[in-house]
Amino acid sequence: MLLKQVLICAAIFAAEAVAQGPRGMAGGGIRFLGAEPGRPGQVVKGAPYTADVSTEFTQVLGDGNRIHQVTSERMYRDSEGRTRRETSLAGLSSPGGSGVPLAFVNDPVAGTSFALDLTNRTVTRMPWRQPPPSGSTARNQRPRLANPNLKTESLGRQTIAGVVADGTRITQTIPAGQIGNTLPIQVVTERWYSPELQAVILQKRSDPRSGESISQWASIIRAEPPSTLFAVPADFQASQGPAPRMRGARAGQPQ
Repeated sequence: MLLKQVLICAAIFAAEAVAQGPRGMAGGGIRFLGAEPGRPGQVVKGAPYTADVSTEFTQVLGDGNRIHQVTSERMYRDSEGRTRRETSLAGLSSPGGSGVPLAFVNDPVAGTSFALDLTNRTVTRMPWRQPPPSGSTARNQRPRLANPNLKTESLGRQTIAGVVADGTRITQTIPAGQIGNTLPIQVVTERWYSPELQAVILQKRSDPRSGESISQWASIIRAEPPSTLFAVPADFQASQGPAPRMRGARAGQPQ
């Protein structure tokens, strides 16, 4: 039970990155949630959707062994910027993972975040972290210096899953010797951003150190989801036990 609480609370932090902010994909989520579209930022209003998101991760080890993981989720956002992510804890951390279905909700209107255990019908609440106002983040306030090791290319515009998206390829080169590497390392990220949904709906990432990942949206419905999805059902009970504090829950994949 404690292990499941730890995973739920850690996942709430990662779930705060659900497609709320423009032009980004979280690199700070924990690994089992995959490469998450969106990142903590401005609350997006007036662009509701429902979508299925699949994330595929592949890593080839030095001995030729291969790790391949596929996760799938259902995501929702309403016109007020509330978000809901439905996933499961299948195969996580313990042998014979139970595949407990969970839903993570962020409600900027009520100023609350919580996780729903849909099997045991319990709710775990977490402190709300207010997204920064548009253009006020420290990152936006710093002057941006040209990075000779960073190359950005436009890939044009195309329709993906019925939604128009603009493509960008970012190539980061880590020079030889910078981290003890004998040869340069190239990390390539391809992103397809939907201006209408204000979210990245397809991302491909290749990093020789950690492997390859593909995260993509499908079955996109641009309609208002039911309001009941963003509320705690009346028959859910508060989860017992203290909520563990999770510091620095990171996936190991940089932004």
